Amino acid sequence: MSEEHPLVVFTPSGKRGRFPVGTPVLTAARQLGVDLDSVCGGRGICSKCQITPSYGEFPKHGVTVSDDALSEWNKVEERYDQKRGLKTGRRLGCQATVQSDVVIDVPPESQVHRQVVRKAATARAIEMAPATRLHYVEVEEPDMHVPTGDFERLARALTAQWDVHNLSTDLSTLSQLQPVLRKGSWKITAALHKDHKSDETRLIAAWPGLHEGGVYGLAIDLGSTTVAAHLTNLETGEVVASSGIMNPQIRFGEDLMSRVSYAMMNAGGDAEMTKAVREAIDTLAKEIAAEAQIDPALILELVFVCNPVMHHLLLGIDPVELGQAPFALATSESMSLTARDLDLTCLRPAAQVYLLPCIAGHVGADAAAVALSEEPGKSEDLVLVVDVGTNAEILLGNTERVLACSSPTGPAFEGAQISSGQRAAPGAIEAIRIDPVSKEPRFRVIGCELWSDEDGFWEQTAATGITGICGSGIIEAVAELRIAGLLDPSGLIGSAEATGTPRSLAEGRTHAYLIHDGSADGGPTITVTQGDIRAIQLAKSALYAGARLLMDEMGVDKVDRVVLAGAFGAHISPKHAMVLGMIPDVPLDKVTSAGNAAGTGARIALCNINARAEIERVVGEITKVETAIEPKFQEHFVNANAIPHATDPFPELAQVVTLPQVGFNTGGGEEGGRRRRRRG
Repeated sequence: MSEEHPLVVFTPSGKRGRFPVGTPVLTAARQLGVDLDSVCGGRGICSKCQITPSYGEFPKHGVTVSDDALSEWNKVEERYDQKRGLKTGRRLGCQATVQSDVVIDVPPESQVHRQVVRKAATARAIEMAPATRLHYVEVEEPDMHVPTGDFERLARALTAQWDVHNLSTDLSTLSQLQPVLRKGSWKITAALHKDHKSDETRLIAAWPGLHEGGVYGLAIDLGSTTVAAHLTNLETGEVVASSGIMNPQIRFGEDLMSRVSYAMMNAGGDAEMTKAVREAIDTLAKEIAAEAQIDPALILELVFVCNPVMHHLLLGIDPVELGQAPFALATSESMSLTARDLDLTCLRPAAQVYLLPCIAGHVGADAAAVALSEEPGKSEDLVLVVDVGTNAEILLGNTERVLACSSPTGPAFEGAQISSGQRAAPGAIEAIRIDPVSKEPRFRVIGCELWSDEDGFWEQTAATGITGICGSGIIEAVAELRIAGLLDPSGLIGSAEATGTPRSLAEGRTHAYLIHDGSADGGPTITVTQGDIRAIQLAKSALYAGARLLMDEMGVDKVDRVVLAGAFGAHISPKHAMVLGMIPDVPLDKVTSAGNAAGTGARIALCNINARAEIERVVGEITKVETAIEPKFQEHFVNANAIPHATDPFPELAQVVTLPQVGFNTGGGEEGGRRRRRRG
């Protein structure tokens, strides 16, 4: 650490820089181009610039953050906290100053360009057989000559009127039963939850008289980067609201192994991350209920799908064993819990929680949910299902056999670790085309349907501006650079002289491609740098290598079709994904999108009790391939670094795209991340 100029690392953007001791965090953020809001000009009035410093060991960032990394609270922060309140751990970026190396998280509400979590519910016909159902029942009044409890008489009435047996309940529900019975004149609506593994039926809620307000469930896709929820009517299956938030654990590490490392190196780090994600889920449940204009008490059931690390941290289990071979799960079975168990305070304590089973130590309940949604085991042809995210889950199968693995792609596909990258939000470039002759780009941004060369584009985007480039945009940008001959197969961007365009800018020994220069209007300059190319190469190589390992295990060199799953997968252009070499070569019309398949699987399990038993059976039949210990993974990974690939032919792609045979490696330095080979 430089004592005079400490290192400041911002998450989730990953931007970093050194600043003099005493520099306000807001000033550092502005100088680095970090998306941190402020309306009052740093006077400590508007509270828009709230940030969360993180302390402890951060091997990923190469820093140790001490407790005094920021200045102590000042009078402005104290006054604001007394009047309006600051969340625990929050600071005002305009008041807190840098004292030593520090990692700072910018929460979504402090970002100018707040995340649009693109995890909307995919339209799907689901057979309704919910585990939680409403039963209107008439109960005998108490009789001192026949002494029995209210609960026992309710149980008898349910047996007589609904053939319900083995009724149980919890203390919180029991404590509310007597006033409900009396208010309803002994006529109530009981919400009963049937356990699919046993004959037990649980009373989890009751209303006086006939309850016609409906009951709801939440299908939650707990991802490494985002948490998406679909509020579903348990009587009709209708998704009444969908919403999402950033996973606050991102401040402890952008990828899963960084979070495992944080838990290993910081006492209580796992509990810290568990608390953060549970609070986020509680907030999300409250917000989605408000959006649908329902009482959160009407949410009686939750289904979670997540990767193994998220699974353990949600449950409050230290994930340290998942960071080292043999990658042992605490449990791979499905879990049935209550909202009380997960500290979800905005819901009824007895609201039921179901977690789908995990497939293996690195292939979790999210992959199981994709299998439930896409059913590769019922496919007559050989299908590759790729759930693209910070950690990619990959399934390959047909009616004979289903294989699964995960690949550590990292956050680059979601716009992180990219120089002009950002999350998917209005103003972010999401699609781009580069003219192969003029080398000029045109692009489209989130929030506007027009392309940048169409009339009205600049007027329609005036409010948001052109703010950066998101995951789908950077994939298209890299592929378009290759198609236009600005990028060679090894991933090197050519110079202005070599490519014939002034948009190729020199950056030391490498080059960057200029997409948009907004500096004249105070906006950002958006480029694709050599570092960006390398980040995308690493991510796509991991993805392709995982797919190839499954193909090796299956004994095939090609697949019949590819399904891109995940919220991000829904926005990927099949052609650009194949030019990049993210996926194996197939006819483009055989590449389809399944939308948020993990979320769909969660909704299926939420709405159909039989689907829970089915996926528990299917998971036991899936063969797991462990990428971390497979010797051929590294070989596949290295070959997949080329764009599209060093050795695998892409004949189907060649029928629709002709890739220029260019080469920009002049043999000097460490261009593109490769060392110059020394001659003997």
